[in-house]
Amino acid sequence: MKILIVGAGIAGPAVAYWLNRAGHQTTIVEHASELRGGGYIVDFWGAGFDVAKKMGIVPQLMRRGYVMTEARTVNRNGHRLATLKTEKILEAAGRYVSVARSDLASVICDALDGNTELIFDDTVMHLDDDDQRVRVTFRSGTTQDFDLVVGADGLHSRVRQLAFGPDADFEKYLGMVVACFETTSYWRRNELAAIMYAGVGFQATRLSLRDDSTMILFSLRHDGELPATRVEQERLVRAKLADQGWELPAMLELMSKAKDFYFDAVSQIRMPQWSSGRVALVGDAAACPSFLAGQGSALAVVEAYTLAAELAATQDHRLAFSRYHDRLAAFLLSKQDAAVGLGLAFAPKNRLQLATRNVVMKLMALPKVADLAMGKSFHDAVELPHFAAHEQ
Repeated sequence: MKILIVGAGIAGPAVAYWLNRAGHQTTIVEHASELRGGGYIVDFWGAGFDVAKKMGIVPQLMRRGYVMTEARTVNRNGHRLATLKTEKILEAAGRYVSVARSDLASVICDALDGNTELIFDDTVMHLDDDDQRVRVTFRSGTTQDFDLVVGADGLHSRVRQLAFGPDADFEKYLGMVVACFETTSYWRRNELAAIMYAGVGFQATRLSLRDDSTMILFSLRHDGELPATRVEQERLVRAKLADQGWELPAMLELMSKAKDFYFDAVSQIRMPQWSSGRVALVGDAAACPSFLAGQGSALAVVEAYTLAAELAATQDHRLAFSRYHDRLAAFLLSKQDAAVGLGLAFAPKNRLQLATRNVVMKLMALPKVADLAMGKSFHDAVELPHFAAHEQ
């Protein structure tokens, strides 16, 4: 089949890889002019790591990524409150790497080996599904027919809007925003460690990366309208973090100088179905678990593999789409439900939540508690389907 995939992030190239393995002809269209850089570091593990092994990309991910050895919580004066030593736990799990979203997407795109047509600086404007094919009108003015369309275009999916309805029907805003940027020559470094400082309504995290780079990430409570421009977004961040201590004055000074600045709502996408006719959704477009889940990228890879595997198993796309949803819906809903409760950790609403967060972090520093809590999380309760086209 001739299949259009909208979005060249993580889910899009992943589903293209597996559809290619099943013998389909794939095209990816991306509205950006090139593969995106920047973005925050994601924890890539669980069943997503298993799919990456099947793709043969784990060595590249390990070279580009990091295995963090420590997560440290500090107070406004920089004094240590709690330290979680993650190295032994992660080594025991054996299926983990922290990697930049852009690096993960790049590695997956490289694995396509030129077997997918990539179209940049364009996107879909109209979908006409007549049950025989989908006629796609692009922003560039061209029109093409495809057997199937897969929306892998993220939280604010254009395909979802066209095929299912407005974002408001499916988006659940969790009352937070996230902002992230990288800077060089930051005055303090802690190698392979996540240094976190939380106050009422926010958390700031600092990660020392390669080449003298430091990633700075803010998660902030915000109940008003979301700012649209970078100037307005930075103004919001400054207003939330002014006079909060720690290293925040230095971080805020560097923020406006950063080349890449990422800002978005912390939201989930909850849908009763992920397909309509010949159009299906994958990744954040279908079931975004939110930044709080810490596993969205790995889940997107699992969804991509599962969708392609079900399409490889039958000539009936309706049956494949139904099986794809039935296999993953309960699993992804459990991830979404778990993520909602983690807002306390990423941006406590009040002093009681802040105190609770700090107590939990201190308990997690106890080896047996950490082993119990983190060990379970590395074993996803999902069974990957058989991919006949891959394993023959």
